[in-house]
Amino acid sequence: MMFKNWISVGAVAGAKAIVLGAFGAHAFKNFLEANQKIAIYQTAVEYHFYHALALIGVGILQKIFPEQNRSIHQAGQLFLWGIILFSGSLYVFSVTSYRWIGFITPFGGIMLIAAWLFLGWSFRKLVL
Repeated sequence: MMFKNWISVGAVAGAKAIVLGAFGAHAFKNFLEANQKIAIYQTAVEYHFYHALALIGVGILQKIFPEQNRSIHQAGQLFLWGIILFSGSLYVFSVTSYRWIGFITPFGGIMLIAAWLFLGWSFRKLVL
């Protein structure tokens, strides 16, 4: 049943990415002063959305490969924390200019990279 959780989390994350993208394009337009801040915000939305789809994929993979459930679940956790830390820190930076929040962004990026690698690694036995 964990696969349903990841599909739901991915769907909600995808919806949030769309909402935040729309806010960035319209409501926050005056608030996001420079083109650089708009680009940073857009990067956050894009990575948020891509990895929301990855979370849905995690749920589907858990359903198809229940024997890999634990390792797929761990990849899902890394994707979720990666979204929170990477995109979240970029969202905060772009609307507040708190430069100190930038130290969090690389940790989120590392988690996203680790999630993809962990997901691939968890299936190595099935392919070989």
